[in-house]
Amino acid sequence: MIDPRVQAGAVLFGRYAFPPNRLGYCGPDVGDTLLQYVTAGRTDQDLLALARRFDGAYPYLRLIATANGIAEPFDRRVVEAYWIGNPCLDRVAEGAFYDSLRDRFRARTAARAFSHLISLLDQGGRPHHNFHVLNVYRAAGLARDPRADITLAHLDRCRISWGRVVRADGPDLVLERQPLLLREGCLVLGPAAVVRVRRQLADDAPAGAYVSVHWDWACEVLRPQALRRLLAETRAGLRQANLVL
Repeated sequence: MIDPRVQAGAVLFGRYAFPPNRLGYCGPDVGDTLLQYVTAGRTDQDLLALARRFDGAYPYLRLIATANGIAEPFDRRVVEAYWIGNPCLDRVAEGAFYDSLRDRFRARTAARAFSHLISLLDQGGRPHHNFHVLNVYRAAGLARDPRADITLAHLDRCRISWGRVVRADGPDLVLERQPLLLREGCLVLGPAAVVRVRRQLADDAPAGAYVSVHWDWACEVLRPQALRRLLAETRAGLRQANLVL
């Protein structure tokens, strides 16, 4: 029997992992299988084994789980901490985060870039996906496709963002969403613009609700507290990134 918190966490992980995986950027080539699990809301040992093969995200989940005394990295509390943010991130010691980054990325990162990256831990860097995208990913990269370019548009689509639902339109949701911009040498969030994202993973999102967005897919409806946490982690990641641009 799988703990209900792990069942929920594994499905939640799949919601966020599927959009880049289908493009070949993260994890093994399992997009169709992952989508079937997520749309069915089903978790079993095969899904957990599959999710452990996401070597970009899974080590972060292990780090967060260990710091919080949680046995299973796919516990919903851990998964939410990594993608959205929650108090579990507060309990990850700076030294443990440093060790994780050193073991995973020092050998593949230029010495100067790694030094800059590590300096951000003193500025509050935490094992959140948006810190990874805006800082770690720019320094080391984790795309499965070696031809992938790390452009501003790439960073904008890869970070977990949010948008307010205007309406549903066929297979899409029409959102108002703030894009990532480069302004006077700094990464900033621009004024909200109307965009379209795929709605299949958040098909029940009503007009006026806020949804999280990853690689042009709506992932879930965000509660007000979750939205505030995601906004805070994003602002922190941008502030840290702008220290080393």
